[in-house]
Amino acid sequence: IWDGGRLPTEAEWNYAAAGGGMADPGGDGQRVYPWSSPRADTSLDTTYATYNATGTATFVGKVGSKSPKGDGRWGHADLAGNVWEWMLDTSRKPYAINPCNDCADLTNAPEKTIRGGSWNTIAVTLLSSFRSSADPTFRGYDLGVRCAR
Repeated sequence: IWDGGRLPTEAEWNYAAAGGGMADPGGDGQRVYPWSSPRADTSLDTTYATYNATGTATFVGKVGSKSPKGDGRWGHADLAGNVWEWMLDTSRKPYAINPCNDCADLTNAPEKTIRGGSWNTIAVTLLSSFRSSADPTFRGYDLGVRCAR
């Protein structure tokens, strides 16, 4: 907050993780994983992201340790794996599909959205489209934050 940062909205995070929208110039949006080619390349192993690491000596990876291979379209590191990321939005199921600009669901609800998967989750949680939620008072060694402006 001291330098203008805040949690990203789910729409902002999703846009970055998916590499933009389908109608974006260059047609590079809707990536399966943040690093993959649009709708085609589904490359995934531990050289792209830290995940499925239970039972190993290494849990949370150093920030950016999978860069540049695991980076998103605009250079965002760790959008998938390492730690779940809190979103500004309240969790809504099913996902709200109403068109909007600068979307954020700030209604009062018992859970907040988390995105990106973590070091101790399976591969499916690293998909750009995967969403989960948690009680915002919960603290865990697999949860973190990303700042947005």
